[in-house]
Amino acid sequence: MPDLSVFGPDIIAKAANLIARYPESRSALLPMLHLVQSVEGHVSQAGVQFCADQLALSTAEVTAVVTFYTMYKRKPCGEHLISVCTNTLCAVLGGDAIYQTLQEHLGQDGRPLKHEDTAGTPGEAGSITLEHAECLAACDLGPVLQVNYEFYDNQTPDSAVALVDALRRGERPVPTRGAPLTSLRDVSLQLAGFFPEDEATYRSEVDGPSAAVETVRGAQLAADRGWTAPTMPDKPPALPEVEKK
Repeated sequence: MPDLSVFGPDIIAKAANLIARYPESRSALLPMLHLVQSVEGHVSQAGVQFCADQLALSTAEVTAVVTFYTMYKRKPCGEHLISVCTNTLCAVLGGDAIYQTLQEHLGQDGRPLKHEDTAGTPGEAGSITLEHAECLAACDLGPVLQVNYEFYDNQTPDSAVALVDALRRGERPVPTRGAPLTSLRDVSLQLAGFFPEDEATYRSEVDGPSAAVETVRGAQLAADRGWTAPTMPDKPPALPEVEKK
């Protein structure tokens, strides 16, 4: 039986809060997994057991979900998770070169970092976990990477190295879009649905620009030129009859 002592009374209370949000307790599994990841920086076997116990599920049911979604990590992560998009468009624009450069830059003893490997001691300040990611839905700003799921657009190998070095020094460069940068564990707690109670702290932690100029350029052009989509007819047009043979 895994040691569940890491999940103290505050986490148990948050788990109960999550369960109360859903008509069926098992529906709370996804945010519950983010909750346990906020504690350990990954979903350990203890985290799987904790979720199973809280939700009256089997560990097999919880494990099936953990291993399906890539946002749940199965081994300890660093303070920051860097996700480099290497899907088709970003790869062509330089995503592959960025990923390879960071692999070599963060590697040790001449060995490049592998997917989901960590440079530094997991959880400690300045530690970095590197992964290549599928499409991050920012093709108009590629190549892109994310740090703890916040966007850094129009990257190059040099800018990515500079970003990583700043993170390792304990700095938190402002993302291109999205909320101010925080740690992977803090982001996991937010993804579980828990935010600061006072408005000022909440706004300072989660507010930020959500769209780039390139993303909304088409909508802006339409507004400037008075373009509108054609209205829908009151009745759909009749379908043509199929000729019988």
